[in-house]
Amino acid sequence: MSEDFDIASGNYDATFTFSNIGKAQRQKVYKSINPILNQNRKLSILELNCGTGEDAIRFARLGHEVLATDISEGMIKVAKAKTNSKNLSFKIQDINSIDENSFDTQFDFIFSNFGGLNCLSKNQLESFFKKSTYLLKPSGKMTLIIMPKNCLWERLYFSLKGNFKNAKRRQTNKSVIANVEGFAVKTWYYNPEDIKILTSTFYNIKKIKPIGLTIPPSYLENSFLSKRPILSILKGLDSVITGSFWAKYADHFLIELQKK
Repeated sequence: MSEDFDIASGNYDATFTFSNIGKAQRQKVYKSINPILNQNRKLSILELNCGTGEDAIRFARLGHEVLATDISEGMIKVAKAKTNSKNLSFKIQDINSIDENSFDTQFDFIFSNFGGLNCLSKNQLESFFKKSTYLLKPSGKMTLIIMPKNCLWERLYFSLKGNFKNAKRRQTNKSVIANVEGFAVKTWYYNPEDIKILTSTFYNIKKIKPIGLTIPPSYLENSFLSKRPILSILKGLDSVITGSFWAKYADHFLIELQKK
């Protein structure tokens, strides 16, 4: 899998990070985590599945001490080429090999954006949540952006194309083969309730929000939906419809957890 992401790293920024849809969804994430980041104190932050480093760079520019990790050497290489910030470091790290001895310090905040954790099976995800408690300081927080099972956009898009199999592809507890830059990636989908169950022993739920309920998925970037004024209207709606009820129907959802 890491080799596939190595190859995908060359086009990832162009097709998602700097796309209109990608930027719109990322802005929604930032709005939700700003209360954590803007506390007038420097945080120690661990980012998991950092991709090409866009979020880690932003956190570092805000003055935080950031360690950003990813399984893909290619993604880390692209990320390192973007910055030489002294308070930001990158590390090649398989999330499944993380334990209490993986890092030299504990963190105030753990962050994973845009479905990185969807590459983990239920057992792997449960194991990660247990191990992550050793990585956080007392009362530390973790914010995860995860792809749910009931994305309305996906159901509508594929149904209109007559592809009813793909319209329901997320609605399973089994792995699904997702297309990432032309590569087949094993993917599991989780609703907020699934994450609540997996984390209940270790974390309290602080916040659940939809990310991309009216903003469409990134594979619609080349459609009229990513152009003004349509995208501006969709962004406006997305900023209004923020209730946790809608989280499982969005392209992604945000869940904020606090260590017990």
